[in-house]
Amino acid sequence: MISAGDFRNGMCFEMDNQVYQVVEFQHVKPGKGAAFVRTKYKNVKTGSVVERSFNPNEKFEQAQLDRRDMQYIYSDGELYYFMDQESYEQIPIHAESIGEAIKFLKEEMICRVLSYKGEIFSVELPITVELEITECEPGVKGDTANNASKYATLETGAVVKVPLFVNQNEKIRVDTRTGEYLERA
Repeated sequence: MISAGDFRNGMCFEMDNQVYQVVEFQHVKPGKGAAFVRTKYKNVKTGSVVERSFNPNEKFEQAQLDRRDMQYIYSDGELYYFMDQESYEQIPIHAESIGEAIKFLKEEMICRVLSYKGEIFSVELPITVELEITECEPGVKGDTANNASKYATLETGAVVKVPLFVNQNEKIRVDTRTGEYLERA
């Protein structure tokens, strides 16, 4: 059991049969009245974020999330198959559990799979990935007045904005959190 006064960023706890992760917290001691903990937390399964104040003495069950590195193997429609690096066990994961990360998911990529009590709820990609540009228009010389950019389609099907000097068949690094071009690989 943990109390609201013990909250720290990234800590997970159970409340109302749901698992939440503390995004932000602040201990507040007003001049009059009792102290309280102002907290912003997100539901780890749905991703919804809520702000709420707790009494520092409120008790919650601490949730233990299981994080395992797994290799993405292939996709079969709505199911994406990942292989455990230690046991070589293959696990199918639904597309909705992966979310927006699907756009940058490439075969043989090592990802972190998060689960709670055996139920997989999220897949985290590496922060940056190297992907090849399969389609983009050539840059026009002299069209660089103020940081011009163009759209490029990557090997995974994702479309990102890139600078004009980047061409088709080049490899680039992309930030998987924001979906933005970082640099040439």
